[in-house]
Amino acid sequence: MASALSSLRYGDSLSVVAISGATAVLCEAISWLLIYRTTTYNSLRASIERHSRKLDSMKSTSSGPGTSGGAGSSSQAASSRAKKMDRVETSLKDASRELSFAKLKSGAVVAAVLFVVFGLLNSLFEGRAVAKLPFAPVPLVQRMSHRGLPGNDPTDCAMVFLYFLCSMSIRTNLQKLLGFTPPRAAAGAGPGLFGMPDPKVN
Repeated sequence: MASALSSLRYGDSLSVVAISGATAVLCEAISWLLIYRTTTYNSLRASIERHSRKLDSMKSTSSGPGTSGGAGSSSQAASSRAKKMDRVETSLKDASRELSFAKLKSGAVVAAVLFVVFGLLNSLFEGRAVAKLPFAPVPLVQRMSHRGLPGNDPTDCAMVFLYFLCSMSIRTNLQKLLGFTPPRAAAGAGPGLFGMPDPKVN
């Protein structure tokens, strides 16, 4: 495919984009096979969404107007509500951590596929400008966009830069299209597998 496209105008650019797209589809197919279709993943995803809705509901209730009654009963109700919110937050963090752990297996396979594809593209387009940038990038970006290219033309675009941009945009949008994006609550529930301890716990 790469050799066929290379004979066309902008063939190198089209080759990198096409290979990036095909790689994104392959990676999502691997992820679906190893994780997205499993009962464990779907159960954890449902649990995260359920806890997130419950937490949002409790926060909206607590921020609403206070209930009538004495100061003692109001303080006791607020304390009870805070404890319930802490339990829901803990459950949400635990489910998010388990979801991240469940995705490790597919993540390792996808990383291996991306490493092989990158090595193939690097051997095909080493030392060749695959595209022309419409502007001269800032020096920090230029280190990547002009990496490994001969000459001093800052608008020459290396395969590494184009492949990076394509991989980021194509796979992200493909995940959204297929509904494979993780729950929003999972991203904000905690810092991943090895999170910092909860400051509320002594």
